[in-house]
Amino acid sequence: MSLFGTRRHAAPPLSAEGLLPGFDGATGWLNSPPLTPAGLLGKVVLVDFWTYTCINWLRTLAYVRAWAEKYEDQGLVVVGAHTPEFPFEREVDNVRQAVADLRVAYPVALDSNYAIWDAFSNRYWPAVYVADAEGRIRHHQFGEGQYEECEMVIKQLLGEAGSEAVGEDLVSVAPEGFEVQADWTNLRSPETYLGYEQAQNFAAELDGPRPYVVPDSLRLNDWALSGDWTIERGASVLNGADGGLAFRFHARDVHLVMGPRVRGTSVPFRVSVDGEPPGAAHGLDIDEAGDGTLSQQRLYQLIRQQGPITDRTFEITFLAPGVEAYAFTFG
Repeated sequence: MSLFGTRRHAAPPLSAEGLLPGFDGATGWLNSPPLTPAGLLGKVVLVDFWTYTCINWLRTLAYVRAWAEKYEDQGLVVVGAHTPEFPFEREVDNVRQAVADLRVAYPVALDSNYAIWDAFSNRYWPAVYVADAEGRIRHHQFGEGQYEECEMVIKQLLGEAGSEAVGEDLVSVAPEGFEVQADWTNLRSPETYLGYEQAQNFAAELDGPRPYVVPDSLRLNDWALSGDWTIERGASVLNGADGGLAFRFHARDVHLVMGPRVRGTSVPFRVSVDGEPPGAAHGLDIDEAGDGTLSQQRLYQLIRQQGPITDRTFEITFLAPGVEAYAFTFG
């Protein structure tokens, strides 16, 4: 996908939003030694708050990665502040694996205790803050979109810092996999958590551990369990083999944050849509027959439809116990 062409662009008006708080609360760093505001003076700094299972952040990554690559030699430093949403995202090895798999080459501050998040008074994934060469935050963006505006801010601040090589062209990106933008026109299913603390639209009573049965029909955006599950505060946990999840959805893409309860183990699973193998509508993590393997604690893309989008019923069956399922997201 080519973005914005090569025409002349106008930068938005900017004001000072306070000084860059810094990263003193980081519990570790990847791809870099620790960075400080004092050490970054003279650089334009983009701080990107992320967590590796967040589909909203993943759909921004192609742009953030492209900016980091294009403007590094002109004086831009991108810092990814990884603030975990789910417990397994606090594990350094999981984040390190995600950094490698997602080709995140810029510095990453591990914000496992939310210290950086709180220093910025941040509340969102994704969130971008851009500071000028004097360490003043001049722009922020919460959520997806506004890529042209953000890049024009980067260019303006690099120009103010004395860079003469930024040019007028904006980046061109060709997102693939998780990074493809959502089909907003057809997206009618919301992010849905599977633990009792935030669960909505569950088609039964939230209790357990006990056996569950999927009802004969589900309303749009209802979900249900089959088999022996325990619904914990943040996740639904499968206690026996041949348990499953069902969701009545309306979206191009179906994603599920999940993983084996014990790191290093794996669980085979099978996906169907309206009772049939997904065929050409299979996502990155399954084949046309709907078969896949749960081997990491991460976001799995299970369905990406090619044709007309209608209300459909998604089902996933796990062939062994020891599964934690955290949240559905859609695109």
